[in-house]
Amino acid sequence: MKKITITLLAITFLSINFLQADEGMWLPMLLKNNYAEMQRLGLKLTPEQLYEINNASLKDAIVWFNGGCTSEIISEKGLLLTNHHCGYDAIAKHSTPADNILDNGFWAKSLADEKENPAMSASILVRMEDVSDRVNKALAGVDPKDVEAKKTEIFKAIQKEATEKNGYDATVRSFFRDNAFYLFVFEKFTDIRLVATPPQSIGKFGGDTDNWMWPRHTGDFSVFRIYANKENKPAPYSKDNVPYHPKKFLDISIKGLEEGDFTMVYGFPGRTNRYETSYGIQLATDKTNPATVDLRDIRLKAWKEEMDKSDSVRLLLSAKYASIANYWKYYIGQTEQLKRLKVFEEKQQSEKKFSDWAKNKAEYSAVLPTIENAYVDYNKYALHRTYVGECIMASSIGFYALTFQDLEKQMKAEKQDTAEINKALKALKGGVDGFYKSFNVVSDQKILASLTEMFYKNIPADQHPAYMAEILKKYKAKTTKETFEKFAAGVFKNSFMVHKADVEKFLAKPDLKKLQKDPAYAFVKSFYDNYITNIKPHIDAFGVVNNTQSSKYIKALMEMQPEKKFYPDANSTLRLTYGKVQSYSPKDAVNFKYYTTLSGVMEKENPKNFEFNVPARLKELYKNKDFGQYANKENDINVAFITNNDITGGNSGSPVINGNGELVGIAFDGNWEAMSGDIYFDSKYKRTICVDIRYVLFMIDKFGGASNLISEMNIIKN
Repeated sequence: MKKITITLLAITFLSINFLQADEGMWLPMLLKNNYAEMQRLGLKLTPEQLYEINNASLKDAIVWFNGGCTSEIISEKGLLLTNHHCGYDAIAKHSTPADNILDNGFWAKSLADEKENPAMSASILVRMEDVSDRVNKALAGVDPKDVEAKKTEIFKAIQKEATEKNGYDATVRSFFRDNAFYLFVFEKFTDIRLVATPPQSIGKFGGDTDNWMWPRHTGDFSVFRIYANKENKPAPYSKDNVPYHPKKFLDISIKGLEEGDFTMVYGFPGRTNRYETSYGIQLATDKTNPATVDLRDIRLKAWKEEMDKSDSVRLLLSAKYASIANYWKYYIGQTEQLKRLKVFEEKQQSEKKFSDWAKNKAEYSAVLPTIENAYVDYNKYALHRTYVGECIMASSIGFYALTFQDLEKQMKAEKQDTAEINKALKALKGGVDGFYKSFNVVSDQKILASLTEMFYKNIPADQHPAYMAEILKKYKAKTTKETFEKFAAGVFKNSFMVHKADVEKFLAKPDLKKLQKDPAYAFVKSFYDNYITNIKPHIDAFGVVNNTQSSKYIKALMEMQPEKKFYPDANSTLRLTYGKVQSYSPKDAVNFKYYTTLSGVMEKENPKNFEFNVPARLKELYKNKDFGQYANKENDINVAFITNNDITGGNSGSPVINGNGELVGIAFDGNWEAMSGDIYFDSKYKRTICVDIRYVLFMIDKFGGASNLISEMNIIKN
């Protein structure tokens, strides 16, 4: 596979005319090329204050939170600020009916009160390095079908060299579909403790109704702390660990923001696909997105039905429910906005221009026709791919049952390895408590029945596993609905995986035949094996062609449009976006102001709807106008604001920073009118929804009474 060098790439996407300042997720190492534009918009910092390896800079205060969100360090004692929804799982796990911090909130008044969180991590970037030449050399001449394996090999070698003598973590990531490669080295901390959270009536105010919407009135924040050993280095949880002393923490401004003020969002955006072709967009809008929505809807309804019956069940299922509901609504919005903005048609027009430009260029003339042909076969199997994750393994018992497949593999091997069997057993035993803590039998039986029926109806019969015929025969009924209800009832009656005690008994004395005959395991294994054997080869073949040709396509687009500024898709690496505070008008005669206030919270209050409940303490503070130093000029509290920064999933919890480098808010959502953003950036409608830092501090100080935390921070009034 032919590559372009990073030198050419840098010239192409960094030294040409700028797009609008609000579009683009920029690598901080290369921000000097954006500096003049950022200054014009209001930045007062030097390039070295944004990113510097040898000296403290803003990047040292930005933390990759638990591999899926962003957080920021806000005190010299390692205090972390992130979104409530990023800390939701930890908050829910610490909640019981007797000590319900999810509903009541939690405010640690001392270090001793802070709560341990096993399996949580906080990673701080040490450095990033261009390794394109080395990777390209390793990939030169490799058959396209072997490229992914070779990439894995060379990535591992580079990562090992970067970490073997210092205890760091490292990852190598591809940019512009394998046109450039960068190494990212992290210091990863694993002793992370919960410090504070508002009740979810504040942290999740508006619930699913307001999710992805503006105006917003959600106090979406939670507070954690990084702990280290006495040498200030990462260490597993220990009572002897001490608060981490960072190289850099963010000062906090409570001056407030005005329309047009400069803002930066620093963080770890997850995935965008801005260079997607019209073929991929059509598949998403017509097939995979609607399927995902329909399948997730089944889970959400079944869980909600049981959650409404019992507080204990609600606490057990709330984290799973929130996670699934978030992107259930996202896929609805993305599909709607892709269609409304006519992105498919726009992509077709740009591809027509590309084809006209490339027709006489041997290297590029076949790129789009090859991608189009690959989609012809892929379209037959793409829905099956979606159904494996969102259907077959979406029932809790199905997903859990599949974790036993390594044990089966080791137990049926011709030459059994006792050490490997014990290793598989140890892994399974380690997961028992976690699984059964949030396993609800009643809802999951309904989910299994409905999802399996969906598979039967919507996946072509010639792609069904043989096990489907056994289900239809054994559980024959008047309707397919009754058939799959009987099937699910049979699984839950006869599987030893339904009850924790039976699983523990099995793991104490594993029996291969018992495992293979277990109805939950037999079900999920048959569907999974069918996918691996008959479907995945088509998926993999498509991936080889699509990745290879997309790499050429992006390279060609750069050559075709030398005047345009290109930026790499998000891939969970540290990025900085810049823009400004900006209101917008979503449709005729509707104008949205750039901020919301506590008065709006009170206007939305609805005691009959749990999504819009307002705690009595907050109502008391509002009535008495007890806002302290956090009040605005109208003697109200600003709750949220919007900017035109370019963000996506993974930026949840990212700091919103003003031109002086001070924290002014926390990014937590996007707006409904621009839900197409991961694929298509719309400069007219795209907005980032942020919690105003004054609302966060007001909650910590006045609502939570945690003045001890306020005293840790460096708060700047003017």
